[in-house]
Amino acid sequence: MNKINLLFPLILGLSACSTPEKKQPNVLFISIDDLNDWVGALEGNPQVITPNMDKLFGQGVLFNNAHCSQAVCTASRNSLLSGIHPSSSGWYSSTKDMEKSYDQVMGDHKMLPQYFKDNGYETMAVGKVFHSGVSDYKDRTTDFWDEIAPNYKVPKDLRDRGDGYGGTHFYPFPKDGSQIVNHYGEEFADGHSLCYGALDREDMPGGKMFDELIAEWAVEKLNEDHEKPFFLAVGFVRPHVPYTAPREFFDLYDLDSIKIPEFPEDEMADIPIMGKSIAYGTIPGGDHNAVVNLSDTYWKELVYGYLACVSFTDHELGKVLEALENSKYADNTIIVLWSDHGQHLGEKKHWRKQALWEESTKVPLFFKVPGMKNTGKQSKEAVSLLDIYPTLVELCNLPEDTKLEGNSIVPLIKKPQSSWDKPVLSSWYYKNHSVRSNDFRYILYRDGSEELYDHQNDPGEHINLAGDPNYADVIEDLKKSLPATDALPAGSDEWKGDNLDRRIEGWRANDSIPVWLR
Repeated sequence: MNKINLLFPLILGLSACSTPEKKQPNVLFISIDDLNDWVGALEGNPQVITPNMDKLFGQGVLFNNAHCSQAVCTASRNSLLSGIHPSSSGWYSSTKDMEKSYDQVMGDHKMLPQYFKDNGYETMAVGKVFHSGVSDYKDRTTDFWDEIAPNYKVPKDLRDRGDGYGGTHFYPFPKDGSQIVNHYGEEFADGHSLCYGALDREDMPGGKMFDELIAEWAVEKLNEDHEKPFFLAVGFVRPHVPYTAPREFFDLYDLDSIKIPEFPEDEMADIPIMGKSIAYGTIPGGDHNAVVNLSDTYWKELVYGYLACVSFTDHELGKVLEALENSKYADNTIIVLWSDHGQHLGEKKHWRKQALWEESTKVPLFFKVPGMKNTGKQSKEAVSLLDIYPTLVELCNLPEDTKLEGNSIVPLIKKPQSSWDKPVLSSWYYKNHSVRSNDFRYILYRDGSEELYDHQNDPGEHINLAGDPNYADVIEDLKKSLPATDALPAGSDEWKGDNLDRRIEGWRANDSIPVWLR
């Protein structure tokens, strides 16, 4: 009896020692700027060439109905990284106003990388993670990251091609500068980034695009030894404008065979005036008007440039994925891939983002989790980029953060065919909202005008059903997902209107809505 009592603790101790301690998973956090659903696996464009993303998406769960909180870089990224919606924070646009109101909005809450850092992770960042790069908050960068990569340095001769365009990480511009400025003149400089061009190595600082340097730095980090679990953020810049990339990626496509988006001639006839003001864009006379009148082929050329940029980014992404696959971290690293918003290429006679339609809000969202069984699956449920923060918290077994406004989508990662029914709220600046459910999109502008689209029968959002009484109950149900209150823009004490309102006032005063928007 005494021998048994003496042996029992020893056996118990050996048993405990023989059970391997579960390692905390690493996180590879990949963002791709301005990427819409023009990815092979998402079938947004049948001509696109994205072998690396398509291979990756076969290794986890791809969400094919994911949407951003606001379709512009600054607001979307700060919403995702804070876990707070712009309608709650007032963070709709200006990074300066975000910096000033940081303490008021965040309190003791933490940005996603800081949350991981404070919970024992080594945090590293390269490229465009926040809008300005690795941080939008200069005084807080070291709170977020243990290590950051160098910025992209662009010499003056290459900067001159951009005619003063801000953010050197978006360079280089085309060899001969912007086609918009070359054709219309310097007064069109506000929209001159809507340009494209194949680049040779002498057109790039040190012979490389920023995304190539981003991939190289990430590969280097994946080949290093890390004592703690790591959170590695890799922010690719393309396919953000200008649509420039190394020449070999343009060579993947035949310009003559490029297809432009199709839509009805009367596409804008049932769009409220606020929607028309949004579609107008920033170029004098309107973005779409400038594109179609520059030449008979410029629209096709911009699509060509965007496709080349997507394939270029896919190639650089492949380098990072290969490095992870060949590293000792391959079996214990979560991969999450996302874009901050989509991109219009003429749909709704609109360009770039900054709208509430499908092309602006829809993004790729993908998770690969160590040990997951549901690989190569897709979820069709509407989910939000706000869901990334709480999902990673749960996957990494970190303490729950109660201020997060998204939902953990771990149940959908485990069972992609499950039902979800949590409509996604997207905003475009103050009090303009879209609610995207599994089957519908509802838009309510701040002047009270509405749009409604049935995605089961009209995935291109061509027929506005908001005035159809047969859909009144649908609208009332979707309205339940609108915010109860809307935060004023950060730094503002009252709402005084914006450029959208002022444009509408001018149109009404002079009966001058552009013909192409009617």
